[in-house]
Amino acid sequence: MQGYEFEPGFVLDHLPELGEGLLRTLAISAVGMAGALVVGVVLGAVSALRVPVLRQVVQVYVEVFRNTPLLVQIFFLYFALPDVGLQLSGFTVGWLSLLLWGGAYNVENFRAGFEAVEHGYVEACRALGFSALSAFRQTNLPLGTRIALPSVTNILISVFKNSSFMIAISYPELTETAVGIVAVSFRVFEMFLAIGIIYLGLVWLMSLGTGAVERRFAIPGGH
Repeated sequence: MQGYEFEPGFVLDHLPELGEGLLRTLAISAVGMAGALVVGVVLGAVSALRVPVLRQVVQVYVEVFRNTPLLVQIFFLYFALPDVGLQLSGFTVGWLSLLLWGGAYNVENFRAGFEAVEHGYVEACRALGFSALSAFRQTNLPLGTRIALPSVTNILISVFKNSSFMIAISYPELTETAVGIVAVSFRVFEMFLAIGIIYLGLVWLMSLGTGAVERRFAIPGGH
């Protein structure tokens, strides 16, 4: 840092650009998180119910996306698919890659939550004449979702943080915007300190929010 002059006003001068990048980050993250949640619930239920054929398909999806790097998945969607005639925009690749990655982890989170529900609850529903699907909807779905909440919310926060990977395809989210500013200004310290604080603040707020949700829906005395 010898001879380096810190200029905090530099970041203020570029707030409009950073704001636009942040909005793009929030956009792909919001769609990715919502999609990962839906995918997790639906496919987690398919897996927990042991639906023939579909369960095996879900297992393949989970194995592929949990055991390959997110960056490789992004490159495949953005650079490989055009070779077979499917061109996706940077925005679409952004939310879709986050959705598929987060969804794969949430499938297992929800499956584990559904299967952790005490079997006695299900047996009671079946004794009352409920079908297997209806019993699942009345017991495993609400109780299992509450059990899975802590692990699910952790994945959703990771989805948001992983939005920065879109720098790899030059999608102008927050990190890519900051890199572009640095490329012409060379003010590396100020810019990355600023976006680090932005990410830290947003993740902190998300953690507070998800923590409140977890406490609100926690099952008294465990499950």
